[in-house]
Amino acid sequence: MNRPFDVLVAGEINPDLILSGNVTPEFGQVEKLIENASLDIGSSSAIFACGAARLGLKVAFIGVCGEDLFGQYMLDAMRARSVDVSNVIRIPGGQTGLSVILNRGSDRAILTHPGLIAALKASDIPDRLLHQTRHLHVASYFIQTALQQGLPDLFQRAQEFSVTTSLDTNWDPSDTWKGVLELLPLTDVFLPNAAEACAITGLADIDTAANELSKHTGIAAIKQGAQGAIGLGGKVKSRVSSIPVNVVDTVGAGDSFDAGFIFGYLNDWGLEKSLRLAAVCGAFSTRAAGGTSAQPALEEASHYVG
Repeated sequence: MNRPFDVLVAGEINPDLILSGNVTPEFGQVEKLIENASLDIGSSSAIFACGAARLGLKVAFIGVCGEDLFGQYMLDAMRARSVDVSNVIRIPGGQTGLSVILNRGSDRAILTHPGLIAALKASDIPDRLLHQTRHLHVASYFIQTALQQGLPDLFQRAQEFSVTTSLDTNWDPSDTWKGVLELLPLTDVFLPNAAEACAITGLADIDTAANELSKHTGIAAIKQGAQGAIGLGGKVKSRVSSIPVNVVDTVGAGDSFDAGFIFGYLNDWGLEKSLRLAAVCGAFSTRAAGGTSAQPALEEASHYVG
């Protein structure tokens, strides 16, 4: 299809303030010194968008932010990484969301001020924009609360325009996991991590959960961190390992994995090769602080894919 964009991302917009080191807070007005602090591109959706653009896909983004410092930072940062943000909706006087990440290497805690994170609605995404893309990606299902209700209709509209769809729910803060199984029949690629896959299905074993998810969606590509990933599509099942890297932090690793998988999917790669690229992209992204600074270009990642 001759369309200007490979991927349209409908998502949340917020920067990440990442604090690293001995970040366990002590109340009672105790001041602690930490090793490092950085302001980086945040939000699962924006990190995915940057990772996909880094691999060479043409990416457009639609979301909602304020006309404030955090919103301007995010738009400038995405533009600098070749993501088209011309369709982003800016709200005068609105507050862009912010996540504060307390990072301890392979583990982290996240404090999020929602701001306008949840403001995007399915009706904000016009048919003309769907006509311009090959693929629609949605992440952070459970915190994009205004988008949830309209997602079945949005994914149905996408299919009518021959636009494929992918979904990464991320964690559900309410721990109820409602609505996902009903959306999966309209989802071409589902991209949970192992804990999310088990929570959504109510099954403790990841292989059993993966088999169950594959009954509801086109392809299930399930992230297992340092252990690699499992993929199921139709009667095809594949398992790949990760690659060893010096982990600085894991912020955005799953979103970079998603970007790698969708690159392979849109280029008609097989399940195993797409999983390999995804696992490499996820691993590489952990080499530096923040979700985007260490995302690989295709040439670098391809050396590990074969």
